[in-house]
Amino acid sequence: MDLHRPAIGARVHEQRLRADSAGPARRERTPCGYTGAVGQPRRLRVQAHFAESPEPRGGKRKRRPGPLRFVIQEHAASSLHYDFRLEVGGVLQSWAVPKGPSTDPREKRLAVQVEDHPLDYADFEGEIEAGYGAGRVIVWDSGTWESLTDGPVEDALEQGHLSVWLEGEKLRGGWTLQRTRGGAKPQWLLIKRRDEGADARRNPVSTQPESVRTGRTVDEVD
Repeated sequence: MDLHRPAIGARVHEQRLRADSAGPARRERTPCGYTGAVGQPRRLRVQAHFAESPEPRGGKRKRRPGPLRFVIQEHAASSLHYDFRLEVGGVLQSWAVPKGPSTDPREKRLAVQVEDHPLDYADFEGEIEAGYGAGRVIVWDSGTWESLTDGPVEDALEQGHLSVWLEGEKLRGGWTLQRTRGGAKPQWLLIKRRDEGADARRNPVSTQPESVRTGRTVDEVD
């Protein structure tokens, strides 16, 4: 089955017409270690394991040309989780997903919104030193994304509902982010949309644990 997206327009129009598969949230444990305010890029000091790039310390940038990026980083902190990040407005808007993304539309994965990260962080693999978010990180998946929701992305996020199309190395297809609770740590659901990329039999978090950048697993980071 070819999961590659055809020309923009037909695919986006088709996905916008489809009903979302959101439903009641399942109770999941909230990831530990997130204390920063949403919308404020944190300044990170990390023990970098990528020689060609500086440590990711930057803040907000102007919109760069080309497709928008997304990244999913497996983060073995005090509680293992997957950081789902979308390039929006010059930063990576971020959600911590305890169980990682699912390709089964029946699964509604808790996604806790955390502070924005600098764009440079999309390429980071390594170990964060002791303190905030300490632990090992790999780039579990990455690629480009586009919105399936009409209007500005910022407005959709403000209203608490955004559907996206991901073109990653492991994940391809539509997903919906639906906010279920506000507050200092807004809670969302990350839900696979019903398209040709949906597959209840797949469990990529378990069957494809390696980094798309280096091929190593999070346990192999030192």
